[in-house]
Amino acid sequence: MYTQETAHLDLLYGMGKLTGLVTGDSDIETFLDKTVHLVATHLNAHVCSIYLFEEEENLLILKSTQGLNPDAVDAIRMAPGEGLVGQCFLRQAIIREGNASQSPDFKYFDNAGEEPFNSFLCIPIQRGMERIGVLVVQHRDLNHFTREDERTLKTAVTQVAGALGSARLLIELDLKRTGRSRTSLPAFVRAQVAMGKPTSGKSRILGQNRKSALYGPARPHKPYTKADFKQAIDTTIQELKSLQDAFAQRLPESATLIFTAHFMILKDKNFTGQMTDLMDQGVPPLAAVKKVARKYIALFSASPHAYMQEKTVDVEDLTLRILSNFPGRSDEDDRVKGRIVIAQELYPSDMLRLAASNVKGIVLAAGGAASHVTILSRSLGISLIITEDTRLLKLPEETPLYLDTQQKVIYIKPSQESLFFLQFQNPETPQDDTPPLAEETRSTDGHRITLLANVNLLSEVEEAHRLKAEGIGLYRTEFPFLIRSAFPSESEQYLIYKKLLQGMDAAPVTIRTLDAGGEKALPYSGISRETNPELGLRSIRFSLRYREIFETQIRAILRAGHGRNQLGIMFPLISSMDEFMDAKTIVEDCIRDLQEEGVLCMESPQIGMMIELPSVLGTLDEFARIADFFSIGTNDLTQYLLGADRANRLVADHYIPHHPAVNRAIHAIAQAGNQAKIPVSVCGEMAHDPDYIPFLLGVGINTLSVDPQFLTAVQNSISEISMAQARAYAETMLAQTRVADTTRVLATRPGSPPHHQGD
Repeated sequence: MYTQETAHLDLLYGMGKLTGLVTGDSDIETFLDKTVHLVATHLNAHVCSIYLFEEEENLLILKSTQGLNPDAVDAIRMAPGEGLVGQCFLRQAIIREGNASQSPDFKYFDNAGEEPFNSFLCIPIQRGMERIGVLVVQHRDLNHFTREDERTLKTAVTQVAGALGSARLLIELDLKRTGRSRTSLPAFVRAQVAMGKPTSGKSRILGQNRKSALYGPARPHKPYTKADFKQAIDTTIQELKSLQDAFAQRLPESATLIFTAHFMILKDKNFTGQMTDLMDQGVPPLAAVKKVARKYIALFSASPHAYMQEKTVDVEDLTLRILSNFPGRSDEDDRVKGRIVIAQELYPSDMLRLAASNVKGIVLAAGGAASHVTILSRSLGISLIITEDTRLLKLPEETPLYLDTQQKVIYIKPSQESLFFLQFQNPETPQDDTPPLAEETRSTDGHRITLLANVNLLSEVEEAHRLKAEGIGLYRTEFPFLIRSAFPSESEQYLIYKKLLQGMDAAPVTIRTLDAGGEKALPYSGISRETNPELGLRSIRFSLRYREIFETQIRAILRAGHGRNQLGIMFPLISSMDEFMDAKTIVEDCIRDLQEEGVLCMESPQIGMMIELPSVLGTLDEFARIADFFSIGTNDLTQYLLGADRANRLVADHYIPHHPAVNRAIHAIAQAGNQAKIPVSVCGEMAHDPDYIPFLLGVGINTLSVDPQFLTAVQNSISEISMAQARAYAETMLAQTRVADTTRVLATRPGSPPHHQGD
């Protein structure tokens, strides 16, 4: 009689024989295919798959499968920690699920063809300290696999781990030897940052060799004259002026500033003068432009000052623009219309030019989440995704793409069925078509929640007002500082804050003081690069260190607030009572000084603080007695509580917003504020995430502040739950002490949708 025990022994015997198959390149696929077939047969599994870890790309790649769509091989890729497979690899632990779709780590891949499979058993493949990959078996029936299957498969995997490790190495060597790419096209790519509405379109690679015009060898071209050079300069000036004028209304904080450096360089007689001098000496115009530009770039690059080093970008941008404006030179503007542009880096002027060309979206590959790019894309209404995956720079032109900005995924050549499903799930609704909010935001049992807007730019105030946000809970003041080449004056800031307040009529507005430093470093500040900027001289520390700059901002805010009933001033990254009192004293000093000078100002602003650091949690009651309000910055609070940089993919699995410590910290903050009868709001990303809204309401948060694009969705989420549900859910969540348990509770949140099927 053929029993389960016999099948397991046959599997182990068969695995031993398979190890002899790995003798060269030609045997790798055969070995992998025979392995999955053998395992599937002896474990009576409908699916068996092998994922191998690619170190260079930090991805698990499906290399062989029986039972899934064959086209998914090489196409399905996931990061360590992503999905059940990624969790198995990351934790180097066996995962067995009787109904995989109900697991919070469950991940669906539409090209895998795995909908009917419920039972899931996943074994990490390792050899000593070497992490090789993952072996997975799946079955249609619920609870099919047993603990005995688990033990047998673990033993079997141990037998072939060495061979699988060799297979992985041989694949790598073959790729390097032949120069072949790892795959023709991935099915999708994960992103780190995404904003704007979902969109679809065909790809256009921007500036793949854009700097070759400046640094590369000269290419054959028609002979140019000095007159052509002058025409290129005139065209460049007019081009910059047109761009500046076109966006004066959309970017009032900075429209006259983005190209200030460009104009200053063009007006520098030495810059253009040296070019004409070289032409007079017989140097061809294009060569003269490049030679002088390189001289300036080298000069700025060699400067010890970060501000001067930043000027190299301005010179490069301007010079490339001049070179492209010589008669007959190609212009990319017409080529990008209606396309999804993929680029490795973008200048601020690029963003404006792309907006003018009506691009469908932008993918920034291998580029950091530069503040000017993200802020400009939001203001200009361009969908943006930032990813570390450089393979996108090698996509063939006109490759169909779908940017899922909600899930931070780029789908490459999606099928018509997949595209229809994605567009149905995420309709490309124009922002202006979003209906205004209901007059009040209430839970199903009538509990009132205040819904405010987070704003980065003045252009977003109009949208917040149109959607009928009840006010602005957070105005981030950094952009006017980031886009300038020097600290903005009191008058410049006053005009910005005045427009901000006028745009919201009499609604309450809270202005956060400068949150510079960290990822929002100001090159012109003169501060040397810090080893760990997130723990360095940033936010309120910077303001208190440079009191004159702080006072300039406070005076501008107070002057702009004259005549208003409600104006909040909020200090970021407060770590102690001393810091808060020092900052509050400066506000009081500025009020007194303005009164003595006879300058009209807001004489009684609300003064509050963002709670982002664990150091304040032990003195919340004392803070509640001296602060007029609390605002919880959940992004920083989570990363500082858990010691996990949310932008670092290597520790992404440690950044857990529902960690018990985070839950209890938020609860403690809400309690302290409510007991002192001061407003407590949440302005971080948790405030718009439907997974966390019930918990926030349940612990006593009555005010949420979110980016305008999320206002309607947040109001809808609140209207679908009762406070009784929220409080019971919060109590259950707070009772948990392990992340695994809070993850389980999170899956049962009020209003949560049913789980999808998948991997």
